[in-house]
Amino acid sequence: MRKIILSQHASLDGFVAGPNGEMDWILLDDEMFDLVGSFTDAADTGLYGRVTYELMDNYWPDAGNKPNASKHDIQHSTWYNNVQKIVVSKTMKGMQLKNTMIISENIPEIIKKKKEEPGKNMMMFGSPTLSYLLTQNKLIDEYWIFINPVLIGNGIPLFANIKERIKLKLIETKQFPSGVTGLHYKLGIP
Repeated sequence: MRKIILSQHASLDGFVAGPNGEMDWILLDDEMFDLVGSFTDAADTGLYGRVTYELMDNYWPDAGNKPNASKHDIQHSTWYNNVQKIVVSKTMKGMQLKNTMIISENIPEIIKKKKEEPGKNMMMFGSPTLSYLLTQNKLIDEYWIFINPVLIGNGIPLFANIKERIKLKLIETKQFPSGVTGLHYKLGIP
């Protein structure tokens, strides 16, 4: 069975973005880019909510072709352009996009069926509203939470609308040169 892996940045006080979607506090470094590259190497599907998809689609298709493109830009742009994308959105319903499936209803059921299909992992970046739904339905298999050393006070929470206890097992921690701490959890009993 394919796994869904969530890669998400969070502030130390548990927010993934500021109240207006600000993410200017997120720290990145080459070591983190290399780790994320290993995630995408093991994935053949990108899973997004509409807002994250629009952000990604406005940047990644051409990022690797720019004259000053970094190794990471080239790698992620190539991955993004070649993988199947699944976008959960009611407003995009019925749109026909290259390598992209739009899901507007019966989301947990359809995602569960997609996990049962043959293939590599499904990679999810950000998309907090979608991550809430998939977490509630225990469809995310692994969480990579990148804790940034900042308190932002309020904004979009890392987790919301959890209706029952969900046990996770800490698999590893990783400290990055930027000061970010990566926490890798798997769904299951610790």
